[in-house]
Amino acid sequence: MTQSSPGPGHRQNTALCDHVEHILSLIRPAIQADGGDVELVDVSTDGVVRVRFHGACVGCPSSSVTLQVGIERNLKQYVPQVTSVLSVV
Repeated sequence: MTQSSPGPGHRQNTALCDHVEHILSLIRPAIQADGGDVELVDVSTDGVVRVRFHGACVGCPSSSVTLQVGIERNLKQYVPQVTSVLSVV
């Protein structure tokens, strides 16, 4: 069985994921300073970013503020393709 190479959409999504991961790497130190962390789970082709919180962020009442104000706002500002950011378990 031969494996086909990914199409142009796959390469574009990989570039988008890389860009999102870069912005998250700039935000991550602030989250880690409070004992938490954030992991990129997925970026859909329609710009929905899914992240998973770790450490102190899990169950923290402020994590929704971190998600909306810290993560989503920055991603939308620096990665125009991002339409929304969701936290997954």
